[in-house]
Amino acid sequence: MKKIFLFLVVLNLVWSCENKVEKVDHAFYYWKSDGYSFLQSENDAVKKVGLEKLYVKYFEVDHSAEMGNFPVSKTNISVYPYSDSDKILSEVVPTVYIKNIVFKKSSEKDLDKLADDVNFLINKYSLEKFDSVKTSEIQIDCDWTASTKDKYFYFLKKLKPISQKEISCTLRLYPYKYPDKMGVPPVDKVMLMCYNLINPLENDNKNSILDINELKSYLNTDKKYPLHLDVALPLYSWMQVYQNNQFTGVLYNSNEVKPLLKQIKPLWFEVQKDTVINYETYLRKGDKIKCEEITASKIDEAIKLIKTKVKLDKEINVALFHLDENQFKNYTNEEIKHFYSDFTQ
Repeated sequence: MKKIFLFLVVLNLVWSCENKVEKVDHAFYYWKSDGYSFLQSENDAVKKVGLEKLYVKYFEVDHSAEMGNFPVSKTNISVYPYSDSDKILSEVVPTVYIKNIVFKKSSEKDLDKLADDVNFLINKYSLEKFDSVKTSEIQIDCDWTASTKDKYFYFLKKLKPISQKEISCTLRLYPYKYPDKMGVPPVDKVMLMCYNLINPLENDNKNSILDINELKSYLNTDKKYPLHLDVALPLYSWMQVYQNNQFTGVLYNSNEVKPLLKQIKPLWFEVQKDTVINYETYLRKGDKIKCEEITASKIDEAIKLIKTKVKLDKEINVALFHLDENQFKNYTNEEIKHFYSDFTQ
């Protein structure tokens, strides 16, 4: 019995050494579609945390019976020219969110055209907005299902030779845990999305952005995923607004709202007086607000769990979602640095 126990201890130590992360590239997602100049707003902040890679949502792809597949929500981000000594970004990764309906409604011929169109637009935006920054990878974001995986995977295979770039895609936790059912995408690597674990409108007593017990249930698998895994974690918090018990929208800047609220149960608050937020959202006394906040301690807890449960390579990207000056204010620079360095500890 003692020999068996000793063997298991040694085996665990060997496994730990083999799966220890040695290098982490510091990355962020940028997911806005409105007008924005990266260097004007977050220049100083990203310098302090050592940002190396930015995953930028270039556009989304939607589908309608009248128009077929078409791009929407195009980004207006711009990076102004700078000298090499002032360079703060090593790489931009063009990221495209494609709605699952696209693969439900498209034929292989449609997807051949889609791959050409996506590649054309990515090259166009890269030249216009990031001409001086390396763009050697394309990332596709899609909530594919078992019924659409074949067409989605077909599209990914087509995009690779057309773009002549490294192709990655996002990986939600369900397909991570059940690759036999959901398939393994034909890409060079995947980004494990460790947030948005629960439908925000279906569970009123859990934090839908990041619930540690929910995360643990998906990571509780002994199988090593057959592709290189990078990791994405959330920085953002939000408030869900309910008027007459009906969901009406989301607020991201909570500092203006919090003084008006009274807590009525865990996660839930009630508006105490009428007010207007951002000149567009009218809150009435009695409205209910579900506050889903992400703190540094919650992210630290998630990182500890990921390191224990997920078999990672020695070099990985860790991407924080997302680059926004209002969300930055909720963390110190040291806390953000630790979200990267903790993976190597």
